[in-house]
Amino acid sequence: MCTHTPKCPSADSPDREAAHVVAAHPEQGWSLLCNAVVLFEDTGELLPNGRVVAPHRPLAAV
Repeated sequence: MCTHTPKCPSADSPDREAAHVVAAHPEQGWSLLCNAVVLFEDTGELLPNGRVVAPHRPLAAV
């Protein structure tokens, strides 16, 4: 799906969130990346194979 140079990381790459945004819907809280990952504003992800990645925001200092 990626036509950028250099290529964006694949959906199964640890740095998959570094891919370019191809569709942003901040009013709905999600963006589609060029590697077909849906990235949610709470940092959760939906991968193209249907796998869900739980939100992974850093914990606030106590």
